[in-house]
Amino acid sequence: MPVDSQRELSDLVIIKDKTSDLMSFLQKLDYGVSVLATPEACFKVAYENVLLAKAEGLDYTELRFSPSFMAKAFNLPLDAVVEAVVEGLAAGNAAVDTQYQLIGILSRTYGVDSCFAELKSILAFSDQIIAVDLAGDEVNYPPALFVEHFTLARNAGLQVTVHAGEVAGPAYVWDAIKLLGATRIGHGVAIHKDAKLMDYMQKNSIGVESCLSSNYQTGAWTDTANHPIKLFLENGLSVSLNTYDPGVSNISIQDEYRLAVNSVQLSSEQIVQIQRSGVEQKFLR
Repeated sequence: MPVDSQRELSDLVIIKDKTSDLMSFLQKLDYGVSVLATPEACFKVAYENVLLAKAEGLDYTELRFSPSFMAKAFNLPLDAVVEAVVEGLAAGNAAVDTQYQLIGILSRTYGVDSCFAELKSILAFSDQIIAVDLAGDEVNYPPALFVEHFTLARNAGLQVTVHAGEVAGPAYVWDAIKLLGATRIGHGVAIHKDAKLMDYMQKNSIGVESCLSSNYQTGAWTDTANHPIKLFLENGLSVSLNTYDPGVSNISIQDEYRLAVNSVQLSSEQIVQIQRSGVEQKFLR
């Protein structure tokens, strides 16, 4: 590591206010994966994430991981990474009596071919992974590049969520839904620009995974008080509230709910609806 103390490390890996853009936010994650030298380290990360989520009071959560991202620092075999994460989750679930699930991420930043390799490693454990996601550089790697990937994933019985409309426009959300089969959209702040899209998502029960702190920190939506989450709720969309990356953002799910109440000023009824939507959006086989 480039520093010698925990205080200096926190300055590198924790966002104090906000970053310049999404890619700068994602660079903060590089320090975490830079120490994953063995599959056993990947097991430990998965196991301890379960325990941390349980300690936050989460009855259920879906933990996301990118095999390529976790493997890259030490060129670990992708299958070994996925196996370690799957086993770490199972051990954590057994230890604290939870039934948390895994979502495998395709890191589009590394390109189409890399995502095929990543998908292959995820599909090798498709009976223990509930869904796939597409994350990373949204602007330069649009959904249309990954149609074959998600066709293979859906054919294997995996469900689909896609990071879309975070830094690109609503057209990317349409493509995530129509081309990739997404039933949940990560972030999706651009959805507010397209009334037809909101109507389509409402009628087809396509969920929005809102992340208030992350949107501010990446610059996707810096005016938190006027975040479109309120508009989504008023238009009947299914909206859940999420931490995105609690370590880098230095938050808990309780912090997100406090932000929703104190800054966005959601009503108690809207908070209840968000919690219900979270349950309804669960990926189940």
